[in-house]
Amino acid sequence: MLTSGNSSSHPVSFILLGIPGLENSQFWVAFPFCAMYVVALVGNITLLHVIRTDPTLHEPMYLFLAMLATTDLVLSTSTQPKMLAIFWFHDHEIEYHACLIQLFFIHAFSSVESGLLMAMALDRYVAICFPLHHSSILTPSVVGKLGAGVMMRGLLWVSPFCFMVSRMRFCPNRIIPQSYCEHMAVLKLVCADTRVNRAYGLFAAFSVVGFDVIVISVSYVMILRTVLQLPSSEARLKAFGTCASHICVILAFYIPALFTFLTHRFGHHVPRVVHIMFAILYLLVPPVLNPIVYGVRTKQIRDRVIQGCYGKDP
Repeated sequence: MLTSGNSSSHPVSFILLGIPGLENSQFWVAFPFCAMYVVALVGNITLLHVIRTDPTLHEPMYLFLAMLATTDLVLSTSTQPKMLAIFWFHDHEIEYHACLIQLFFIHAFSSVESGLLMAMALDRYVAICFPLHHSSILTPSVVGKLGAGVMMRGLLWVSPFCFMVSRMRFCPNRIIPQSYCEHMAVLKLVCADTRVNRAYGLFAAFSVVGFDVIVISVSYVMILRTVLQLPSSEARLKAFGTCASHICVILAFYIPALFTFLTHRFGHHVPRVVHIMFAILYLLVPPVLNPIVYGVRTKQIRDRVIQGCYGKDP
């Protein structure tokens, strides 16, 4: 154990177990996770390249999508390489500061992803409810400020996690029954009163996710009201189609996140293997799904643009 001048102490490293209960199967379980990680990398990098090189996609929806793809790359890369090292090479040890860095990236960029989904909902609201003013309201400057605000919120809200944990005394137990370091799992190894940390964790979670979910919900209520007032069924279907991909991504992010959050605090009877599998999928499924869902949508937009320019099918 290392002891600092403020009487806090921490171990040199922690031990990540991986998936308790599946120790004998982890080698094979790693293959689908590796495949999903490769899909996430290739899909998001491809999406970023297409958005960067295609001028027809330099509009708010796709600028937010580029930010989302970057966030997904950070989220998946912050956990998957170490997880695969655990499963394939039995590299269970993680250095103390590396654990805190991983904790920071996971929670900060989860907050950023939630904020970007909120910003994309606002973009859909403006595009459908105020189509004639969309480009004047969501200018590149406004999009940049929204992205920067979401990023700063994630960094500022999560930084106290690491600061408070780093100043606390840890028990001799170094084992984290997880595949990666996250706030609640690390907090369980602290030999001190953690009520302030837990209270702040709840505050941060509800203030970020709660605010984003409220804004998303209000945006879609207003969108629904506007769409139902459109004169033709074709126009209504077209408007709903522009939101379908975003709704799929929202559900893929928030449902596993909510399950993971609730089982951490109240799901004491949920099997640990189920909890950990959902925690892994929470950080892996959105980075895999987002480029697939939006890649299809992007191709449809580009095909329409080409068809409009040349008057024929591409």
